[in-house]
Amino acid sequence: MSSKDWLEKDFYSVLGVPKSASQDDVKKSYRKLARELHPDHNPGNSEAEERFKSVSEAYDVLSDERKRKEYDEMRALFGSGAFRRNARAGGPGGAGGPGGAFPFDVSDLFGGVNTGGGAAGQAAGDRRFGGAGFSDLFGSIFSGGGGGRQGPNRGRDVETEVTIDFAAAVQGTTLPITLRAPGVCDVCHGNGAKPGTQPRTCPTCRGSGLVQRNQGSFSFSEPCKECQGVGTIVDDKCPECRGTGGVTKTRTLNVRLPAGVADGQRIRLSGRGEPGDRGGSPGDLYVVVKVRRDDLFTRSGDNLTLTVPITFAEAVLGTDLRVPTMDGVVTLRVPPGTPSGRVLRARGKGVPKRDGETGDLLVTLEVQVPKEVSPEAREALQSFADSTPAASREHLEARVRKAG
Repeated sequence: MSSKDWLEKDFYSVLGVPKSASQDDVKKSYRKLARELHPDHNPGNSEAEERFKSVSEAYDVLSDERKRKEYDEMRALFGSGAFRRNARAGGPGGAGGPGGAFPFDVSDLFGGVNTGGGAAGQAAGDRRFGGAGFSDLFGSIFSGGGGGRQGPNRGRDVETEVTIDFAAAVQGTTLPITLRAPGVCDVCHGNGAKPGTQPRTCPTCRGSGLVQRNQGSFSFSEPCKECQGVGTIVDDKCPECRGTGGVTKTRTLNVRLPAGVADGQRIRLSGRGEPGDRGGSPGDLYVVVKVRRDDLFTRSGDNLTLTVPITFAEAVLGTDLRVPTMDGVVTLRVPPGTPSGRVLRARGKGVPKRDGETGDLLVTLEVQVPKEVSPEAREALQSFADSTPAASREHLEARVRKAG
């Protein structure tokens, strides 16, 4: 999701909380809506699925204090009419016009920016403006000053996908992930210069990576063209990386997936993405988890579900039933006279939760009717039927007589 999209969406309304809501209130509202709208609870409901995505998108922004602050600033800035789309200098809404807007189109600021969601979007947006965040950029517009931040650029975020077994998702697992992505050059150690030489400070931007550009009565910062926004110039380039400070590497990471991870869940590993430019902080690694189906168990929220067949005699007389769990075997008591479809609960044998508790195993009993029986069994069954009261069907017979 681009930062431009933030202007068109009211995340507070999506989560049903006021703008003054605390982080705890935001979290509580998200959890409630996520449970209600989760695709597992609404199979085939496309409307619920879209709302679930919107709720997740809103929570991704409002649960992060930095993103929430930036979102509030941008909404307040554009909502106040400080910018008008297609405004031009001297005309209605231009810098000299009655609208008081700036003499450029706000889309020019975002043109060509498709930052994506989450931390990746912030990093990409920062690189678009030479390392300056959106709030810094707008601050420089209003103040007429540079406002840019100095320093190397943060590395890009990386996203990968892994597929794991059902049991590994429930119990947690550690697995190696091989990534082929840019890394720090081992020859120049990331500074881009030939061994024995050093980059020099850019004389145009004086090492800031930014220069000011005037726009009417205002000015704002943009990446320095001389040094490409880095702040330094490499005269003798490293022969290995050709002055970039990085090369494509293959690396293997041992990633721990927590117990209870769900199919489709996106896990963020801070600082495990691409290295930053010339010593900048690394980006993050996002792991999207796909879970294979299990032959026996299915999942319903934090509970596991299992269907177990029983005989007619076991349903009538009762029995002790041994059933598998994800970590062993439990014995459940089937009481006499149990109907088909009854659910037995094995507490604490489900999916681990974030709060340290564990869901339950829900066992659905299914009375199995044999297709063929021996003569002896048929005779015994007939004797049983003759000595057993007929099923109560008076409410049906009344309707049959009326229909007939």
